[in-house]
Amino acid sequence: MKPLRLSVRTKLTALYGGAFLIVGLALLIVNYLLVSSTLPDTTAFASDAAGLAVQRAYPLDTTTILPVERAQATQLVATSITEYRSDVLSTLLWQSLVALAIAGGLAVLLGWLMASRVLRPLHAITSTARKLEVENLDRRIDLDGPDDELKELADTFDGMLDRLAVSFDSQKRFVANASHELRTPLAVQRTLVEVAMADPGASPEVRKLGEHLIYTNERSERMIEGLLVLARSDRGLAARGPVRLDEVAATVIRSASAMAEEAGVTVESRLRPRTVSGDPVLLERLVTNLVHNAITYNHQGGWVHVDIGVDPALVVRNTGPQVPLDAVPALFEPFRRLSGDRTGDSRNAGLGLSIVRSIAKAHGGTAGAEPGGRGGGLVVRVRLP
Repeated sequence: MKPLRLSVRTKLTALYGGAFLIVGLALLIVNYLLVSSTLPDTTAFASDAAGLAVQRAYPLDTTTILPVERAQATQLVATSITEYRSDVLSTLLWQSLVALAIAGGLAVLLGWLMASRVLRPLHAITSTARKLEVENLDRRIDLDGPDDELKELADTFDGMLDRLAVSFDSQKRFVANASHELRTPLAVQRTLVEVAMADPGASPEVRKLGEHLIYTNERSERMIEGLLVLARSDRGLAARGPVRLDEVAATVIRSASAMAEEAGVTVESRLRPRTVSGDPVLLERLVTNLVHNAITYNHQGGWVHVDIGVDPALVVRNTGPQVPLDAVPALFEPFRRLSGDRTGDSRNAGLGLSIVRSIAKAHGGTAGAEPGGRGGGLVVRVRLP
């Protein structure tokens, strides 16, 4: 059974109300004891009052009538005083309890209002933290009020956001510079190798070495491109717009038809209209990675099925090698492949599903997978808002 979760506001209200009731109860007990001690003592007061009353009633005959009348009068006065004390203390007790209950209710209400006022800065901090995203780190709390612990907390939170904003800006500049600095040498290297291979006097050994270098160069380019896309998606979306996910999937499937034909894989699809808010380039990369992975890690005569719907937004199924259930989570980590056919596979850099999850997260969605069952392969589901 899940334990009951109380809010801080409720706890503070209970604390204020409980403290007031304890103090009020102590005050009631003290007041009761003080009033009880100030009321006349029954025995002594009754005896004195009765003697005085009898003497006034029989001033001439004090020898025979006085003792009898005094005893009767004492008993009568004692009974009256006892009833009087009991009535006074009972009335005092009940009226005090009623007053304490009413005051306790008011204390709980005021405690609730006071707790709301005290916790208002914390709600501002929580609201700001929930609205923060990579693309709008300019939000700040800017709490006004006395220089107390809550203002210190808010100022500390704002300072942390300032440092995060500087760090993300630095990361953006690094990614932009790395995109140019890493691609340019590879492009130059590819050009030099192609020029050397185009030389009519090149020996077969040189041509074979050139082909190997070009293949290695292409793999490096794919890895760098994947890392840059992963870094871009991890930073979040700079802008959003309506994207027809079904049209994106149709474009990707058409572009992958030659790849599927060469691999001997049939690509099927069911593309229902679906519009999402996001980056069209990143969403196209998400679908491309899933379709290419489904074709690459398949077998001759296998199939790939792409389904666009409401929830999940995208489902890609394929046949292929059996995937153990406990190995699925590791496939979404960078540079992780399945053992067997996928280990050491040079066709991809091991970033495909990592990029898929990162892009889905940047769009406020999720990406998950499960084994495909008897036919092997994977079933990857992407949910987008």
